[in-house]
Amino acid sequence: MQILPFYLLCDESGSMTGDPIDAINRALPDLHHEISTNPTVADKTRFCLIGFSDDASVLQPLVDLSDIDEVPALSAGGLTDYGTAFRTLLRSVEKDVAELKALGHEVYRPVAFFLSDGIPTDEDWPTAHRELLNSRYAPKIIAFGIGDAEAQIIGQVANFRAFIQKDNSVSPAQALREFASSLTRSIVRSASSISSDGSSDFTLAVEEKVPGFETVTLDKV
Repeated sequence: MQILPFYLLCDESGSMTGDPIDAINRALPDLHHEISTNPTVADKTRFCLIGFSDDASVLQPLVDLSDIDEVPALSAGGLTDYGTAFRTLLRSVEKDVAELKALGHEVYRPVAFFLSDGIPTDEDWPTAHRELLNSRYAPKIIAFGIGDAEAQIIGQVANFRAFIQKDNSVSPAQALREFASSLTRSIVRSASSISSDGSSDFTLAVEEKVPGFETVTLDKV
């Protein structure tokens, strides 16, 4: 079977306290329901949730969402360490892909959705980011910035597509609802493009425009 792994890296720093973290936690059950009740999508995808602040932790190891009752909630507190997020993602991807292949699955390149509301507090995060992108199973990264996140940094994080919250006419909570909806649609549409017999490659169906966000030009080096 062909499997497409999705990872959500979500900022849990102190600035996410209140409406932002609540908006994500309200959206996760909808994502779980949309995917877990669609056998075609659930069979072809796996989902992992990683939260990061001072440190990063795998809150939900990679899983078929139809096999769990709910996705764990996020909690806010601490600083915004990007490096620890990328290192945790790298370890997870390497472990997960190896396990999926050992079970006989064909594995598509992992896809990571990265969400942050601020500027990284660790200066050496580009090193961890570079190690991730140079790894054997380097994921396609779609980065979203809200609140005080800077477009230039979000453009550096992404290697596929990047978005930054529009001006103050859109609240972080509103933007996060649109982010979660876009993530869900991306998983569903991407999985739907995988042929049942694996005779053709899939299309990563990430929207070019997301309500409440502006597209960021990627910072290519």
